[in-house]
Amino acid sequence: MTDFVRALRRALAVLVMLALPALSVRAAGDGTLLDTYLKDLSTWSADFTQVTEDERGARVGTGAGRLVIVRPGRFRWESSVRRGEPPVQLMAADGKNLWSLDYDLEQATVKPQEEVLPQSPAMLLAGGSDLRSGFTVEAGGRRDGHDWVVVRPKQAESDFREARFGFRSGVLALLVVVDKLGQRSTLTFSNVRRNPAVDPALVSFTLPQGVDLIGTPVPP
Repeated sequence: MTDFVRALRRALAVLVMLALPALSVRAAGDGTLLDTYLKDLSTWSADFTQVTEDERGARVGTGAGRLVIVRPGRFRWESSVRRGEPPVQLMAADGKNLWSLDYDLEQATVKPQEEVLPQSPAMLLAGGSDLRSGFTVEAGGRRDGHDWVVVRPKQAESDFREARFGFRSGVLALLVVVDKLGQRSTLTFSNVRRNPAVDPALVSFTLPQGVDLIGTPVPP
């Protein structure tokens, strides 16, 4: 697995917080733009571009694609090398399994979601705990035209150091994920839609004919 694909998975793991049940705000002083944004959110979709840089700031990968989220716990992530090109990779979560499809290799893998991302925000939040039981969450101020919320894991086992959610006019526009080695992935969102109608088929997976499957899915 390339560094870029690992970075993509880390960024997705953080973003899947949006696919989980609404987070509670324990007190008025605890509320951030992230809390407000997640309230009453049932579906979410956006196009994205992604840039990944190593710890020295050198670019190691770029990508583009589309993300569709259906709460709780389901999403579809299609990525390509450049915007407008056919997808090269698909990741789909149906609530129990995470499916990954490499179009070029004609190969798919499936793993239980909890096994794939054991220390991710997605898995920590899936148990229904308050966001702040596993993470520190704080306002990050205003910079470069965005209002920021910074999320840091409390568990040392997590493979990311911090995630920064950037909001423009109350809409999630940027996500910056920094891993433990200092590698940075920046996702820029466009065509963001809140609570759109979503075809259930988008957040399920059917193995295409002629594609090899590695792994055994968890039954419904």
